[in-house]
Amino acid sequence: MSAQFRIGFGCDIHKFSRDRILVLGGIVIPSEFGLEGHSDADVLLHAICDAMLGALALGDIGKHFPNTSDEFKDIDSKILLKHTYELINQNGYELGNIDSTLVMEKPKILPYVQRMKEEIANVLSADINQISIKATTSEKLGFIGREEGAAAYAVVLLTKKEN
Repeated sequence: MSAQFRIGFGCDIHKFSRDRILVLGGIVIPSEFGLEGHSDADVLLHAICDAMLGALALGDIGKHFPNTSDEFKDIDSKILLKHTYELINQNGYELGNIDSTLVMEKPKILPYVQRMKEEIANVLSADINQISIKATTSEKLGFIGREEGAAAYAVVLLTKKEN
């Protein structure tokens, strides 16, 4: 018997690169640096994908979108999120809510949170109130504090679809 609710946790980390644009939550954010990665390196969407996949024990983002595949080179992570959500739906679940946190020293994220929430809600055909995005710094500690990279964490609640 499958559970009525499933909870998943996701985490992603990328280092900064001066040769990339900064994409977070599906939108481009003005910055002197971006995040390095095989795809567009949207650390927030990657954490959300991992949380969704983990909720249904479907593996992780690397299993579904390997960084060794040319198919995913520089791909828009919204496509990855959409495909992930299709897998969730195929398995009989839908989104309850997402709670996520970005960890980076700069740029400041607050001015972009609403647009990120709108973008994610649009990809998932969800209500914007189902999407929570928070941001914090690491108080100048560690690789994030040294402005070498960024991290994102996400928790997702999935609910069994009604028949």
